[in-house]
Amino acid sequence: MITVTNLAIQFGKRILYKDVNIKFTSGNIYGVIGANGAGKSTLLKAISGELEPNKGTVELGVGERLSVLEQDHFKFDDFSVLDTVLMGHQPLWDNMKERETLYMKADFSDEDGNRVAELEEKFAEMGGWNAESDAAQMLSNLGIKENMHYKQMAELSNNEKVRVMLAKALFGNPDNLLLDEPTNDLDLDTVQWLEEYLSNVEQTVLVVSHDRHFLDAVSTQTVDIDFGKVTVFAGNYSFWYQSSQLALRQAQNQRQKAEEKRKELEEFIRRFSANVAKSKQTTSRKKMLAKLTVEEIRPSSRKYPGIIFSMEREPGNQILEVQDLKALDVDGTVLFDNVNFNIEKGQKVVFLSHTPKAMTALFEIINGNRNADAGTYKWGVTITTAYLPLDNTAFFNSELNLVDWLSQFGPGNEVVMKGFLGRMLFSGEEVLKKVNVLSGGEKMRCMIARMQLKNANCLILDTPTNHLDLESIQAFNNNLIGFKGNILFSSHDHEFIQTVADRIIELTPKGTIDKLMQYDDYIYDEQLKEQRAKMYE
Repeated sequence: MITVTNLAIQFGKRILYKDVNIKFTSGNIYGVIGANGAGKSTLLKAISGELEPNKGTVELGVGERLSVLEQDHFKFDDFSVLDTVLMGHQPLWDNMKERETLYMKADFSDEDGNRVAELEEKFAEMGGWNAESDAAQMLSNLGIKENMHYKQMAELSNNEKVRVMLAKALFGNPDNLLLDEPTNDLDLDTVQWLEEYLSNVEQTVLVVSHDRHFLDAVSTQTVDIDFGKVTVFAGNYSFWYQSSQLALRQAQNQRQKAEEKRKELEEFIRRFSANVAKSKQTTSRKKMLAKLTVEEIRPSSRKYPGIIFSMEREPGNQILEVQDLKALDVDGTVLFDNVNFNIEKGQKVVFLSHTPKAMTALFEIINGNRNADAGTYKWGVTITTAYLPLDNTAFFNSELNLVDWLSQFGPGNEVVMKGFLGRMLFSGEEVLKKVNVLSGGEKMRCMIARMQLKNANCLILDTPTNHLDLESIQAFNNNLIGFKGNILFSSHDHEFIQTVADRIIELTPKGTIDKLMQYDDYIYDEQLKEQRAKMYE
């Protein structure tokens, strides 16, 4: 349990929030949402003690332990992978180190013997004899194979370190758990494992995430940071989003009577509750259904970008044909081989792989930015493309302001360019900022504006939700669902894939798995799981 009393956080003259009084209780997972800069990560830092609030207190239950997902991926470079995970249970780790020191003493005294006896008793109580095997199992579940457990952390890639840090946070069943963007750099299979793991925990968990499906799958309650306040309400992200949109429409309809509004809201809650009750995560939603109330539903102050893709030209029947395509990594590792597919008109295809580099290699090849190691590809003569690359660094090595930068990529005067930038929430003097000082999220919004200028009939998107906030992801997702042209994309966002893709092509070193089906059906099909595993052997 975590009790927050009269909490206030202020930076200079800017007040993030004040008078925050919340009791986070065990058995609940709280999804923390809010616009960029609202103070989501700051709230977690205040609770963990990393940040001193301007006012107020944070208290844990008596004797309870708090664990935090570490963001510093270099902090443990001098330790082994397994030891790093064991340090996630600090009392156990301290016990192990003290026992080790005492047992190594040459002049072992009676006093030392008594202390060792105490430590041994505590060690057993904390599950010390199973600690290493439990830590190893946690690592394996997160995709860190056994041959890596005794390596130094410094030897691991950033992607691998992220998984170790997550294992460290989860290890030892802490009473309270704070997770800031836990799905970053995780593949979809590992995110699925984490969802299932968290759905069974009985601790108090706070999660900040831009992954809507993940928030929906694990959250029993939502912490919304908006209007300078921190508010807890029953329901997951989808409930919050749909209800806030409904409340906004009602607020805009001045003629609708109060009683009609209330009936509409009550019907919305009834339908939402029925959908939740049918879901496979019902067991972790027990407390949510009874607490949904009309009073919780209100419009949000969030702003959503206007992402609108339109086609200048209707595509013909020939879209893209790929034959015997092969790509190698710089070290000679096969990213994919024997790739053959033909894209049909109107299809929206997600490309998957255990190796993210495989999708990037494919997209770079079909966009003419990289040579294939074997095979060919051919676009239809009517096809125009707009590409959102994974790495956009080269586009922003410039002293140009936003208006002049965007003007490079399409026709139109300054007013037109400001209009496109305005859709992407750049207003006033912001459009005169130099592009080389933009944040990751701002660069992505600029790249999306660039794509909209092209009026292409085929969109190619390499992990399009990277660096975007929930509002931008939601707007992007909504528009792609209705887009009439073709979409070829990769993504770590489960909801994005499930709602956009109607075809799945998995790239492996031994060829492709190509299915006309929805993503949920694909990943939960047991026969396909076996087939996929064999393709990577």
